[in-house]
Amino acid sequence: MASSNDIKNGSVLKLEGQLWNTLEFQHVKPGKGGAFVRTKLKNIRTGKAVDKTFNAGAKIEFATVDRSNYQYLYQDGEDFVFMDLRDFDQITVPATVVGDAAHFLLESHEVTIALHDGTPLYLDMPPSVVLEITYTEPGLQGDRSNAGTKSATLETGHEIQVPLFVDQGTRVKVDTRTSEYLGRVTD
Repeated sequence: MASSNDIKNGSVLKLEGQLWNTLEFQHVKPGKGGAFVRTKLKNIRTGKAVDKTFNAGAKIEFATVDRSNYQYLYQDGEDFVFMDLRDFDQITVPATVVGDAAHFLLESHEVTIALHDGTPLYLDMPPSVVLEITYTEPGLQGDRSNAGTKSATLETGHEIQVPLFVDQGTRVKVDTRTSEYLGRVTD
């Protein structure tokens, strides 16, 4: 058992039989009364986010989570297959765990997978990835009806908004958290 003073971003807590990922934490010491720790937690299984406050020094159980680098190999039905870069073992991760990261996965992309007792909990994608645009309409000069953006389909099949000057075949940098276009990439 550890105390609430040990909570950090990314630590996984075991509360009421469920695993919770710490998104944010703040140690608060008011002028009056005892100190406390204010946290924002996300349920690893359901994705539900809650705010929870702990008294300073309260006993909390931390879950042991192993984070390792994996390489994406292929999709097998609804599941995704990854290879551990340390020992080359393969693991199958359900689509529910992969979530929106599937929009940015290409073969040989590297991700960090968090495991608890051999069960995949979540994927940590890099903040941005470089992907090619496979389809987009040609941009018309002077067309500003949609704030200078148009739809574009990435090589993974995911659609994003790009500026009018971006053409099919262009490699672009995309934010994996928000699906936003970050810029063109020249090799």
